[in-house]
Amino acid sequence: MVDPVLPPMPQERVHRLTLTAEEVELEVAPGITQTRWTFDGQVPGPTLRGRVGDVFEITLVNDGTMGHSIDFHAGALAPDRPMRTIAPGESLEYRFTAERAGIWMYHCSTMPMSAHIAAGMHGAVVIEPEEGLPEVDREYVLVQSEVYLEPGSGVGGGGAEGGPAEVDMDAIAAERPAFVTFNGIANQYGSAGEMLQARVGERVRIWVLDAGPSRPTSFHVVGGQFDRTYLEGAWRLGDDDGPAEGAGAQALGLQAAQGGFVELTFPEAGHYPLVSHIMVDAERGAHGYVRVTD
Repeated sequence: MVDPVLPPMPQERVHRLTLTAEEVELEVAPGITQTRWTFDGQVPGPTLRGRVGDVFEITLVNDGTMGHSIDFHAGALAPDRPMRTIAPGESLEYRFTAERAGIWMYHCSTMPMSAHIAAGMHGAVVIEPEEGLPEVDREYVLVQSEVYLEPGSGVGGGGAEGGPAEVDMDAIAAERPAFVTFNGIANQYGSAGEMLQARVGERVRIWVLDAGPSRPTSFHVVGGQFDRTYLEGAWRLGDDDGPAEGAGAQALGLQAAQGGFVELTFPEAGHYPLVSHIMVDAERGAHGYVRVTD
C-alpha cells in the first residue's frame, strides 16, 4: 500500500534531494503487476512539501534503461537544460524557487511524454503560502493516474510470458485505460486495514492531483460535503478565516495536471467512499474509503 498521509512540513527552507529514475515491477491492481517507470522505485514519486519562497535543489540520476527527464510545475524557468533528457548512467541538477502556492505536478518530460507519465513517472509537490494554511486534524494526498496494460500480461505477478505487463502505447493513444488509480494502485484503499482514517468531528484535508496523463477527475466523498475547497492556488469555498457557512461543495473537478484540496468533517461513524465521480473511472479503480470512528 502507498501511504496516503501527507508528509510533515520540513523545517529547512532549502530542500536538497536526489531522485532516481528506474524501471521496476510494481503492483497496479490486486494480482496484477506492470513494469513501471518510476522516480525512486515508487508510483507516484515521493511527495515533496514546502512553502512559498523555499528553494528546491534536485539531482536526477538515471538508473533506467532508457532516456528520462523531469519537469517540476512548481518552478518557473526555461526548460532547455534542467528538463533535458539524460541517458542511462547520467545525472543532472535542477534548481527552482517555489513562488506560488498549490499542489503542483512533476513528471518525466521525455517523449512520448504520455507513455512516461502513464508508466508511473509523476508525483506531487505541495507548496503552502509562506504564512501556512489553517491547521487540520488529518491531511492526506491522492494522486489520480491511469494505467495502460499490454493485453494478456501482468496477471498473477506475471503474464503469459511469466513477466509483468508492459505499457500499452496503443491504449494510451486511444485513451483506453485498464485501471484508474489513486496513488498508483487500483482500489488500494478499500480494505479495513488500508482505508484512510478519521474520527467524528475531525477536520480532514485531502489534497488531490490529477496526473493523467489524459483523463480528468471529479473528486467526491460519498456521504460527505465539503465546506472548504482550494483549486489551483486559490480558495473556491471558505478561506483562511474559516469554512463556508450555509454553503458547500460536492465535488472538486480537475483536468489533467490540475490540483487542489477539499476539507470536510464527518458527522457520524461509518465508511465513506472516495471516488472519481466520472463513474467509469471509479469502477476502473479510482475508489477507496475513509473509515470514520467515534
